Amino acid sequence: MAFRPRRALAVFWKDFLDLRKNVGLLVSMAVLPAVMVLVPIVVVWTYVNTPNRADLRSVAQFYDPTLPLGASAARFLIDKTLTDWFGLFLVMPVFVPILIASQSVAGEKERRTLEPLLASPVTAAELVAGKSLAALVPAVVITWVAFIIFCVGVDIVAWPMVQGPLMPNALWTFGVLVIAPLFAFFGNGVAVLISARVSEARMAQQISALVVLPLVGMVGGQVAGVLKAGLGFYALQGAVVLVLDVVLLFASIRLLDRERLVSRWG
Repeated sequence: MAFRPRRALAVFWKDFLDLRKNVGLLVSMAVLPAVMVLVPIVVVWTYVNTPNRADLRSVAQFYDPTLPLGASAARFLIDKTLTDWFGLFLVMPVFVPILIASQSVAGEKERRTLEPLLASPVTAAELVAGKSLAALVPAVVITWVAFIIFCVGVDIVAWPMVQGPLMPNALWTFGVLVIAPLFAFFGNGVAVLISARVSEARMAQQISALVVLPLVGMVGGQVAGVLKAGLGFYALQGAVVLVLDVVLLFASIRLLDRERLVSRWG
């Protein structure tokens, strides 16, 4: 059966309307972006307002033993914080689609709304496209809005030291516009696959959320000085995730086949 965008958009609009009615889910979606924006702004503000603390140079030299004596340790740590924080920022475009997709797939069974959807002429590809859009569009929009607020906040608190804008820089601009949507698609794909296998949306969210652990682990490696983050490092992550996205797309279409859903959830 041919893919018809109109039917995929109908699935998207249905799930989007359901999302607007779920106040608890909307609140959950807002908490993580708030943390991801506020914490680095506070860290940068602290460095700007205490630039002469002796321990800052010790920390800076831990990461870069060749740091010149006349260089500002506070400025070095601000730049490193902004570079490393992008790794944690990527948790947001992964986690938000997990919250949404788990509700729109496993939640269909809990709410007993799967049967009418299966009775419609929608194909597996249209179902995956519609439900993925319902998770990806809010996730990407939230990520971009949080990025704008983040840039404004960092530039405001850093201005007294740098006397110019720090953000957005090349790493963050490329990352948010290119890598973040790839990670959002990855989170959505994982949630769709797991949601099709489990019976409850909450369980699907909890299992799917485990995919953020490698991201947190890599950030831990950066903080420990084991990994050196940069544009190339994150671009490599994006390339790997792009391959995983393609695999997840085909797996989702296969798993969300109408006959499979009827036999499993019917």
